[in-house]
Amino acid sequence: MSGTSLDGLDIACVHFSGPEDAVGFTLEAAETVSLPSDLKNALLQVETLSPRELFKLNHTLARFYAEAVNAFIQSFSIDKTRIDAIASHGQTIFHQPEDGYTVQLGCGSTLAYHSGLVVINDFRSLDVAAGGQGAPLVPIGDQLLFGTQAEAFINIGGFANISFKTNGTTVAFDVCPGNLPMNTYARKLGLEYDAGGEIAAQHTADPALLQALNDLPYYQLNGPKSLGTEWLDATFYPCIPSRIAPAVAIATINEHIAHQLASVLEKHTLKRAYITGGGALNSTLINQLKAKYTGELIIPSADIVNFKEAIIFAFLGFRFLNQQFNSLASVTGASENVCGGALHYPR
Repeated sequence: MSGTSLDGLDIACVHFSGPEDAVGFTLEAAETVSLPSDLKNALLQVETLSPRELFKLNHTLARFYAEAVNAFIQSFSIDKTRIDAIASHGQTIFHQPEDGYTVQLGCGSTLAYHSGLVVINDFRSLDVAAGGQGAPLVPIGDQLLFGTQAEAFINIGGFANISFKTNGTTVAFDVCPGNLPMNTYARKLGLEYDAGGEIAAQHTADPALLQALNDLPYYQLNGPKSLGTEWLDATFYPCIPSRIAPAVAIATINEHIAHQLASVLEKHTLKRAYITGGGALNSTLINQLKAKYTGELIIPSADIVNFKEAIIFAFLGFRFLNQQFNSLASVTGASENVCGGALHYPR
C-alpha cells in the first residue's frame, strides 16, 4: 500500500481465517519502506511526465515493489510457499471517475515476475466501470474486520476519509484533504512533513483562509464522493494566497481538517470514531478534533494506526481470490457490488 502522501510503501503479511461473515485476521509482520528519492521526485512531478516516461515509471515502481517484498520476506523469515498472493494497491496518479478512469502505477506483471508470486492489483477500475467512484474501498474492511470497535472509521492519509453505517447501510466518502497539502507546505520549509503537528502548534490559523477552505463547494456535496490530487491543484491550492507563510498554511489546513471531520461526525451523530493513518500521529490535529467533537476518539495500537489500510487491501485480495465482492456500491455509487482486481501470474 502506497498512499498519495508518499510517506512510504507499507507492507503487511496478513493471515485470514474463519467463515465469510466472521473473518478474523493475524498481522504476522509489517513494515514501512521509504521510497527512493528519485522515485518519490518522479511521482511528485507525475503531471509533467510524457506518456513514455509514465510507462517507464510504471515499470520502475513495480521493480521497487518487488525488491521491497523480496527483502521483507527474507527479513521476517516468511515461508514464501504460504503466500497466496500479493494484493497491490499501486500508486494513484490520476483519479477521474466522472470521466470513467482511475490510474494506479506499479505494473502487476512486473511485480509478479520479479517477486515470483501471484499479484492482484487494479482494485478500483471495475467499480469505476460500474459507475462508481472507485473509492473508498477500505470501508468493507472497516465493517467486516473492525466493525465492533466503533461507529465511525476515519483514516487520515493523503486525504481524510470516513465510513459508517446509517440505517444498516455502509456509507463512506472522502471528507477533506489530509496529510498531502500539509506535506506540500512542509517541503517549502525543507521538511518532509510536520512531525507530530509541531509547526501547526506554534502558529495560528489564518481566519480568512480558513473560511475560504471551509466554504469550498465539495463540502456541500452528498456522498458518494471522492477526492484526488487534481482537485487539490484545481480547487484547493488556488485558495491559498502566496502571501501566506508555509507555517501558517500548515496551521490553517490542520484546523480545516479538524473542522471538517468534526462537522461530519456531529452531523451524523456518531459517538465513537476510530482514527488511523499518519494523521493519527499528529497530536495537534487530534487535539483540535477532540476540542470540536463531542464524542469519543479511539486511536488503536501503532500497528493498526500505521498498517490498517495495508491490512484491508490484503483483505480485498483475499476476497478476490474467494470470488467475493470487495467494494460496496452503497459507498462508491456503483450500480452493484463488484469483485475488483486484475490477476497476474509470475510464470
